[in-house]
Amino acid sequence: MSDQTGNFAGKVILITGGTGNIGLATASRLAGMGAAVALLDLDEGRLAEACKGLGTQDTLAKGYVCNVTSVEDVHKTINAIISDFGKIDFLFNNAGYQGSFAPLHTYPEDDFARVMQINVCGAFNVMKAVSEHMVSRRFGRIVNTASMAGVQGPPNMAAYAASKFAIVGLTQTASKDLAPYNIRVNAISPAFMGPGFMWDRQVELQASAGSQYFSTDPEEVSRQMINSVPMRRYGDINEIPGVVAFLLGEDSSYMTGVNLPIAGGIL
Repeated sequence: MSDQTGNFAGKVILITGGTGNIGLATASRLAGMGAAVALLDLDEGRLAEACKGLGTQDTLAKGYVCNVTSVEDVHKTINAIISDFGKIDFLFNNAGYQGSFAPLHTYPEDDFARVMQINVCGAFNVMKAVSEHMVSRRFGRIVNTASMAGVQGPPNMAAYAASKFAIVGLTQTASKDLAPYNIRVNAISPAFMGPGFMWDRQVELQASAGSQYFSTDPEEVSRQMINSVPMRRYGDINEIPGVVAFLLGEDSSYMTGVNLPIAGGIL
């Protein structure tokens, strides 16, 4: 990392879902590259702990409690960040909710609505509010967290897959709408990431969904998932931040509307 330190000096990045594994790992990477970091999440205690770990004498990190599904809350928070930091250069639009695992014909309607509200409406709310500021400055870089679920459509994940397909489409449209203002908009699509809570949850819920695609034994499901990856392993969370940094930085200066898989290969 030492050869990249200072690349983002003077830049301000906003990260939603900032205390989750991906958000926090990315915040740590970008803070190490000199960026000031504003973290958005719902848990005040976790935000305080995260910022304490990120902030140094040379790097400012500040947390903001924000419900991304509330337009009013989002605008209030974005205004507070601009007031505190003076600007927002980068947005890592990362907040999300995985939802239930069930076949389409039994999928709970209330959970479908919740997934869409958080993953799609929430992402739109933040991107719209931040882009208004970026348009006024004629500069901005946005990376949205999509998913391989929004590329390949896995079984038993109707809501999550639909929401992430929507994020890919939203990224492509936003990239065209914002290109005249020197704003680039790209996406990342992680696949299986582990180890940890999210990996274990996905394995257990796919096993309990009772479909023809996976075993009912979580250990076998884990093997089935990994064997579907050309590299025959799940990804490490720390393999994500470098891709985000690339899309935010000038090495990707002629890229917009792109969705980069972080998936160990695509079958």
